[in-house]
Amino acid sequence: MNHGRRTLLGMAMLGTMGPLFAAMPTGGGAGDAGGAPQRQLDAELAAIADDPACPLASLSVLALRAGQPVYEGAFGRRTIGNGVFPDRPATPATLYRIASISKLVTTLGLMRLLEAGRVDLDADVSGYLGFTLRNPHFPAQAITLRHLLVHTSSLRDDAGYFWPATTALKAVVTPAAQPMWSSLTGPGAYYTYCNLGFGIIGTIMERVTGERFDLLMTRLVLQPLGLQAGYNPAGLPKAAQDQIATIYRKRVVDSEVWAPNGPWIAQVDDVGARPPVPPPGLDGYVPGTNATPFSPTGGLRIAARDLGVIMRMLMAGGVHGGQRLLQSATLERMFKRHWSYDGVGGNGNPLGSILSPRGFGNAHYPDRPSLRLAPGFDAVGHLGDAYGLRSVFAMDRARGHGVIVLAGGTGTDPAATPGRETALARYEERIVAALHRRAILGLAD
Repeated sequence: MNHGRRTLLGMAMLGTMGPLFAAMPTGGGAGDAGGAPQRQLDAELAAIADDPACPLASLSVLALRAGQPVYEGAFGRRTIGNGVFPDRPATPATLYRIASISKLVTTLGLMRLLEAGRVDLDADVSGYLGFTLRNPHFPAQAITLRHLLVHTSSLRDDAGYFWPATTALKAVVTPAAQPMWSSLTGPGAYYTYCNLGFGIIGTIMERVTGERFDLLMTRLVLQPLGLQAGYNPAGLPKAAQDQIATIYRKRVVDSEVWAPNGPWIAQVDDVGARPPVPPPGLDGYVPGTNATPFSPTGGLRIAARDLGVIMRMLMAGGVHGGQRLLQSATLERMFKRHWSYDGVGGNGNPLGSILSPRGFGNAHYPDRPSLRLAPGFDAVGHLGDAYGLRSVFAMDRARGHGVIVLAGGTGTDPAATPGRETALARYEERIVAALHRRAILGLAD
């Protein structure tokens, strides 16, 4: 694996970096430049990426301390040719399909529409969708954006959560689609993580603006922050497309059969074989009928560096580059705890990280056993897990500390090596702990 892509972000380098760094005041790095914390962090991350217990195809990380970037690293290969075409290394500019961290970014777009008076979080979403959305077991109870954002809508993912652009959402999210609905609890009563809810949110955003979801998110969030990122990789500039990481696993596509001694198998964004293509059926697509092809739930392609721009904006109370993107009161509302597990299973599904308290489009990771991401790190943000990628976006907004982790696939089943202190996989736990200890706290052994 090529490990020569780490960077300590000191004064000499900030002026030459991308938008996260060009907009920053100059500052020091993790410890003294070239010091023990940095060297130990480089070595720790390289060892984790190469660990035969769970090797990583690629890894990009970023750490912020007191609101400033202090460490950036890229390890491994964003595309693996397996002898068919040349390998390409991961770099700080590498974009990943970040999975469910996308929900947090989608929520930022929705919050902008909320501030503009285009949506009401407590209104019946049927009025936005243009058709009645009801749980057939609880037909008198309205479903709201609040329910969708906090995963208490009573919708389920059992019948799927994305369809081609030629399929109207109205045709599939119906009372007759029984697997999509809880028969036990109605809207607002019970938490079950639901990807479909964010597909509905994206469709609502299209309906109230008349804009296609990927273009709308660019206008509302990505462009104001100066980011080369998007929910439709085919719409990105060629230079950004060339930086997209293929997500790999050493297992057969669409199967649970792992082959640790076999080749890396592309799972999604196989850009080494062919350039990105638009979602099928976009010709003639009418915004507001079905936003799921753009995956508001998990489809954002973005680099760790650009996620750092978003993180800094959130830490700064909604301000970026001297311009306000969101009101601070809106962000306080977004990151407030709107659901917490009652401890007995009466208000939510008590499996894994589902215990995490929830805000609007985000989760809380308090510094407590089974909920924390690292000892001493009280954080909010989101995790991601799809097609082999696992991702972490976690920040202590009050102190300005944060970590971003994008891992582009594993060679063995990460469930076989679970974390010792957290709900993360062991390799994720080690990465977050190393970034927190070395880059944020500046500690050396």
